[in-house]
Amino acid sequence: MSKADILVVEDEESIATLIQFTLTQGGFNVKLADSISQARHHISEQLPHLILLDWMLPDISGIDFIREIRSNSRTQSLPIILLTARSDELDKEKGLNTGADDYVTKPFSPRELTARVNALLRRHHPHKTTQLISINGLNLDPINKVVSGNGVILNLGATEFKLLHFFMTHPNRLYSRIQLLDFVWGDHVFMEERTIDVHIRRLRQSLKPSGLDNLLQTVRGFGYRFGKEETQ
Repeated sequence: MSKADILVVEDEESIATLIQFTLTQGGFNVKLADSISQARHHISEQLPHLILLDWMLPDISGIDFIREIRSNSRTQSLPIILLTARSDELDKEKGLNTGADDYVTKPFSPRELTARVNALLRRHHPHKTTQLISINGLNLDPINKVVSGNGVILNLGATEFKLLHFFMTHPNRLYSRIQLLDFVWGDHVFMEERTIDVHIRRLRQSLKPSGLDNLLQTVRGFGYRFGKEETQ
């Protein structure tokens, strides 16, 4: 399982360094930005999986940046945790109503911050968590990179493992090729859409020894779905 990418937008160097150390120890990839302009640059290069955003920043406020993020179709679904010294309930309400997903008041404990980040990632990016997954006799262990089906250990390449992990954490949903490219590889990776078909065939072949390859369904003209086919 690849690590989740966290963008920390914080202009106080000591706090930014503490957050970076805490989240790196927690198993995340962390990028720092000390201004909104720098944050925009990072986001234009690669979408993070989550943003930790300070309220008070030197160029524009975190609140105004949230509005900007939510108004852009590319970034509108980005999970955001607002960091602030403001502890008033009205400030908290304003932050959440503007579009923040969560709100952490300074000073905060490293353990609390890590827990909040993990909780928000579970909601938005379940394929970035380390939870064991089981669907219809197919089992996936994200930590040890082990997949088994009906008691048979299956051999998957790294890309097929990542693709299966995504499917198993988003069962019974239909995804187009371009959506799979964005969600599994990231919008910064440029690949031909038909490359997905190659990985799908390899994944299906890897699942065959378990007899569970039929869980991966092709919906002609639309894309792919993973899960037990419903009977009429």
